[in-house]
Amino acid sequence: MRGRNDGGQSKRPIVLLCVMVVCLCLLFLYFSGSNGQAGSTALEYGTKFSRSLGWGSDGDSDDGSEESIFGTGDEDDVKLKSFPVCDDRHSELIPCLDRNLIYQMRMKLDLNLMEHYERHCPPPERRLNCLIPPPHGYKVPIKWPKSRDIVWKANIPHTHLAHEKSDQNWMIDAGEKIKFPGGGTHFHHGADKYIANIANMLDFKDNNINNEGMLRTVLDVGCGVASFGGYLLSSNVIAMSLAPNDVHQNQIQFALERGIPAYLGVLGTKRLPYPSRSFELAHCSRCRIDWLQRDGILLLELDRLLRPGGYFAYSSPEAYAQDEEDRRIWKEMSSLVERMCWKIAEKRNQTVIWVKPLNNDCYRSRPPGTNPPLCKRGDDPDSVWGVQMEACITPYPEQMHRDGGSGLAPWPARLTTPPPRLADLYVTADTFEKDTEMWQQRVDKYWSLLKPKVKPDTIRNIMDMKANFGSFAAALKEKDVWVMNVVSHDGPSTLKIIYDRGLIGSTHDWCEAFSTYPRTYDLLHAWTVFSDLDKRGCSAEDLLLEMDRILRPTGFIIVRDKGTVIEFIKKYLSALHWEAVTVVDAEPSPESEENEMIFIIRKKLWQPGGSQDPK
Repeated sequence: MRGRNDGGQSKRPIVLLCVMVVCLCLLFLYFSGSNGQAGSTALEYGTKFSRSLGWGSDGDSDDGSEESIFGTGDEDDVKLKSFPVCDDRHSELIPCLDRNLIYQMRMKLDLNLMEHYERHCPPPERRLNCLIPPPHGYKVPIKWPKSRDIVWKANIPHTHLAHEKSDQNWMIDAGEKIKFPGGGTHFHHGADKYIANIANMLDFKDNNINNEGMLRTVLDVGCGVASFGGYLLSSNVIAMSLAPNDVHQNQIQFALERGIPAYLGVLGTKRLPYPSRSFELAHCSRCRIDWLQRDGILLLELDRLLRPGGYFAYSSPEAYAQDEEDRRIWKEMSSLVERMCWKIAEKRNQTVIWVKPLNNDCYRSRPPGTNPPLCKRGDDPDSVWGVQMEACITPYPEQMHRDGGSGLAPWPARLTTPPPRLADLYVTADTFEKDTEMWQQRVDKYWSLLKPKVKPDTIRNIMDMKANFGSFAAALKEKDVWVMNVVSHDGPSTLKIIYDRGLIGSTHDWCEAFSTYPRTYDLLHAWTVFSDLDKRGCSAEDLLLEMDRILRPTGFIIVRDKGTVIEFIKKYLSALHWEAVTVVDAEPSPESEENEMIFIIRKKLWQPGGSQDPK
């Protein structure tokens, strides 16, 4: 008996070793599969290819070294063969606006305050790190300007709004396409007529909403499918069309598919990611917002965002209905805006337009103790990322008060004229003008490199992932495109300069996912974004996956960064179904001690387990 037992003991290490070898082989096969289908039906939590666990910080390495996450850029490093493909049900995933995550984590949110529509990013252990597949039958989007009025149904296979809003002309189910007649909840007969009516109410010349270039940036709250913003573009007016991922789930997705600027957001508890005094006009057409809640805090957020002399156009039953409840709301709302020093510019039929004062005189003349109060002196109205709203009035800086306005040039001169708020950042007009000139040269080079691959209508929706003063976007003024200018939440508040140039954008943290649907941008421009991420210790692999999520199939990426970053990204091209277009040395940069390179990439059109078509 003892002899047999000893024999069994001697065999156990061999058996265990064999089991371990088999397991390692299976793991190797799983992660090196040629098409990534092993993970196509599973939820992939955590980053399998990064030292970090995801969007959060890596923390210090075990040996306390500060080695770059990009390593040495050695081309002999092993290249990844595949990323897992997300399940089909995640084809429209927005990681930080995922209601399933809220339910799974049992977050205690106040639904009355719209907290469930605000950003709630997944913790590392719940982050899906896989490729978001396009829906079955996905097609290259219809080109602008045709796309304003018609899109492929296969790209956004949702028609509930066509039926729910059939009497309001939001959209029409037309077989393999979806048509947009230009209607809305309040403007069934077309946004163009409604816009002209607003201009007429304000006595603008020729009923043109741009007011001879003095009205350029608009915030459309509760925008629906963004027809209001889409029809403003022909008047050289650009709107940030804003709506939550609510019961009308795909409204912002439709807007972006149409080629109209839009952003997923909500007036809830936190400030919108835009700086103070960014918009000449705010608009709400039956947006179903309770403006009286919490001492008028939501209306005060609009007040923070409006420029001196800015307008709020409000089309809602409270402005004209005669039943008791509507009259009560109108009376209380009128009292609130009067205490905010707004005045009625015009009230006609079903629309009222208020105008904000040009200076602080009215605020200073209010009786002591008047509510809402002025914000405290220490409050920074341009600090917005994750900052709670406050029920207070944002007064103008002393210089703006004395000037009696924003001091901005009319559009299009506004695009290249140094704005007064440069002084807030201690930036000279000369620095601003040199930056504008430098980026014009850079963009001209980009387009010469892209020229063999693009036609005039190939690119419409562009994101500049590190916009600084917005000079990249300004250099595209002659092209029929729009740019979402992104500024880091922890850097200089240059986003206000971007808005003062007549452009739009958002504050963001690239350690997190952006508030947009998958497949919404034709071109991403990443100037030293990866190098900045390295300094913060966030996952570069996860940023690559996020860029892939928001980039349309056949879309382009322009990476401008140091050589080690370029070599790092090259390792992932096959895994991401990307292809290199070209890589060249960049001209010497005054901002960088290390020479930069330009790497242009194109995303292939692929289907899970199926074909890839770079064309």
